[in-house]
Amino acid sequence: MNDHPASAPLPERHALGSVHTELLDCIQVNLAVLADHHHGPDTHLRLGAALRWHSRPGPNGLPTVDPPLDHRIAEAEQLLGLKVRSRTRLTGAELLAAVRARGTTHYVVADAHAMPWLPYHGRRHMDHSFLLAPGPDGFHVADGYRTDTPWGPAAPGHWQFGADALAGIEHAEVIEWAPRLLDATAPRPEYDGGDPAPYLAAYADHPDRAAALEQLSAETWLLARARALHARWRARLSLPVDTEHLRSWDLVVEQSYLAHRRVARGRTEPPGVLDRLAAALAADAAAFATPAPQAAPDPELRAAVAAIAASVLDAPRQRLLDGAEFTAFQTFSSFRLVELIERVERELEVELDADDLIPENLRRVDDLCQIASRPWAAAPAA
Repeated sequence: MNDHPASAPLPERHALGSVHTELLDCIQVNLAVLADHHHGPDTHLRLGAALRWHSRPGPNGLPTVDPPLDHRIAEAEQLLGLKVRSRTRLTGAELLAAVRARGTTHYVVADAHAMPWLPYHGRRHMDHSFLLAPGPDGFHVADGYRTDTPWGPAAPGHWQFGADALAGIEHAEVIEWAPRLLDATAPRPEYDGGDPAPYLAAYADHPDRAAALEQLSAETWLLARARALHARWRARLSLPVDTEHLRSWDLVVEQSYLAHRRVARGRTEPPGVLDRLAAALAADAAAFATPAPQAAPDPELRAAVAAIAASVLDAPRQRLLDGAEFTAFQTFSSFRLVELIERVERELEVELDADDLIPENLRRVDDLCQIASRPWAAAPAA
């Protein structure tokens, strides 16, 4: 088996460094790699725009919050500027033959048990995604996944394998993605806590405590990552983030894992795990309440700021008025941002509050209008 990091570049090199891998599950993460590859860093954070409660039947007669693959695919098409070009289910041999024949990068979902670059290899069965492309020395794998496991860490990387090393993949969902125009308007954050009571009751009442706590440990990991991703998206939109609440979710994950490991060793189940989870879910409502829309800026101010931004960025004024982020334009840079601020101050004869001049507050026309509105209103009439 050839499992050293690939020395030859992928036919279409997918950088992993821009992806916040610590916020994503093993299906999302390589959709995130594709989104950033086609549309730029942090595009994948759009996956955190909506935080909605949803559970479905899972293993051992227990519910799970892990969405089905179809849900993840629909999210990518809706939010990430990606479109499914083809989707097939193939055996391992068919997969390698198809990738070799097409000569392109494929997004693959298969059993982690057969993936030699993961600590789950030969140890645990679970769906996992990766990017696969043919190369001159075999097959190239890119995988952005990051987590700790009982068998060591999984970390983002690129690997090169011969066909024999991937022969254990018996069946795979194989998707070719194509980029499409990314909606320039950033999706607003949404929160819907639903009713988790039946979910909590199912775990509390399950007779096999070892199975229930093992599954609960994975569930709390998913729940915490989803909330951290949603918080990151809120921060990107300059909305408040309750860091103490996120820390409380970290503690839920820690306690559920400790309980799982203890019961797996035949010890008594420690109390309070589900109580802590229930409390964190209840506190979500206050931490992630959908913010009230900001007051519309003065139309004259908004038109003036949009005209300045369009001039500085050589960008369509209407796209800026529709909410496009400055970073959506290739002309944007830190130099252009400084120029934009200086021209707003000079041409509108205002002085912006220095405390407001942080990157999170300077992403779009309406952000600048919020900052400029106070000095604009206070300025004497011409």
